[in-house]
Amino acid sequence: MPPKTALDQDAVPGPPAEAVAPLIRGIAVLRQLTDAGGTLSPSALERATGLARSTVDRITATLARMGYVRLDGRDVVLAPRVMELGNAYLAALRLPALLDARADALADELDESVSLAVADLDGIRFIHQAPRRRAMSVSFRIGDLLPAERTAPGALFAAEWDQADWARWSTRRTGDPANTSFPAVPPQPVPGAEDFETRAAQARRHGWAVDDQLIEPGLVAVSVPVRHPATGRSACVASVVSHTSRHTAATLRSTLLPRLRTAVAAMEADLRQAPPPQPGPAPSGLATWTTASKHELGREFIESLARGLTVLTAFGEGRSALPLTEVARATGLARATARRALITYEHLGLVATGPDPRTFTLTPRVLDLGFPALSRTTLPRLAEPHLRALADLLHEPTALAVLAPGSGTEIQYTAGAGTSRVLTVDIAVGARLPATGTSLGRVLLADAGGHLTPALTEVRAQGYALVDEELESGLRSIAVPVRDRTGRVVAAVNVATHAARRSLENCVTDLLPALRTTADHIQTDLHTASRFTHVPPS
Repeated sequence: MPPKTALDQDAVPGPPAEAVAPLIRGIAVLRQLTDAGGTLSPSALERATGLARSTVDRITATLARMGYVRLDGRDVVLAPRVMELGNAYLAALRLPALLDARADALADELDESVSLAVADLDGIRFIHQAPRRRAMSVSFRIGDLLPAERTAPGALFAAEWDQADWARWSTRRTGDPANTSFPAVPPQPVPGAEDFETRAAQARRHGWAVDDQLIEPGLVAVSVPVRHPATGRSACVASVVSHTSRHTAATLRSTLLPRLRTAVAAMEADLRQAPPPQPGPAPSGLATWTTASKHELGREFIESLARGLTVLTAFGEGRSALPLTEVARATGLARATARRALITYEHLGLVATGPDPRTFTLTPRVLDLGFPALSRTTLPRLAEPHLRALADLLHEPTALAVLAPGSGTEIQYTAGAGTSRVLTVDIAVGARLPATGTSLGRVLLADAGGHLTPALTEVRAQGYALVDEELESGLRSIAVPVRDRTGRVVAAVNVATHAARRSLENCVTDLLPALRTTADHIQTDLHTASRFTHVPPS
């Protein structure tokens, strides 16, 4: 008998009669891309999902139209915009927004990695990571799912399980003894049921738990639950993670546990004192664009898939539990269409009944849809496809740069795209140049604060810098800023050309509009990716 595909697994037990089949197939494609690290060929997707190649092509074309994937040569690649699905869950949850600063501060204090995790059925899923930059560091990502029995947070969540929860866990272990449904963990002999039950009982008594190399040899962690002020149950679990060359399980308990408990007490105080969420204006018409795309692309665009995915974005801060009428209003879909999407998501485990039985909430499984594969991205990775597209459009080289670390006088090139011209600009990634002599540097210096020269004041006012043959004879370049979610300039992007090809006026009239559009695209991806993750500028 052939192995089950992701689509087969989603279909056991069979989907309800009202479920949207194209949505089930689209979710299977997104999950396979996520499990593969973000990139697969269409033929690999065909094999992994069991879908026909024509179906895979239509699904990926629809996802590309949504900005959720990028068709890069022979590969399908997850794109940053797909993170808006996970962002919707994390915003509705509120825990990262309320607690991540405490977790980051604890990581800085201890110089160890710190994570926050929530329960996801019989597993645990990370909602925040504060890693340390070391040669040997923890590689878990936001959205990664781990089996409860191989983690310290799992023992703490299991301490609150009822009989049905234990039965579900036992069924999963029997059906998947090798943990193949948890791609984030390496294969390893699974602890016996009695061992996990014992650890859960100890966690219930002690109020903390230790992972002594359960995930893999050398990895140790200590965890404490962060309790919900209204229910007293674990809202999430905070963990300090290290390796045995720095700490043993015993020294984690003696050295780090007291400081972790202090941080958790502060987190619980933050939850008690948190003001009600401020949702802002309710969204509306989120899915109305799909009709025009269907008319334009015809059968290559699966409108029911696009509409269904848009349903997930109706949720967010202050909108964690929504009735059907509100989902329909936010998306602009008919009630019947929104209802079928929600029924499909309930079947797939992405949506659950809310505290009011008439409402729906997102589950942590929404993070399965692309988030882990992109949660460790960097600004250069976000920018590269946009730089390539701009270079192809203008037939001129493009580059991204930041102010060099530890220097206020140099820029460092972090990404770029060249052209096939005989005479072209060739500056390697990592190279440093004087900031004042480059268009990239002047854009960055104009926002760096302090006293501005008249030239930098002009750059700041007009929003771009144009440099004419100052760095090298014949070299002209024009640059614009890239801003983060707060509006701060974190990088600059430019186009370079030879003076014989374009006049100064042509640089402004011909290059600047496309350059600004590219900067906008990079900023959009950066704002989406950095809402709940840290995106390093280099």
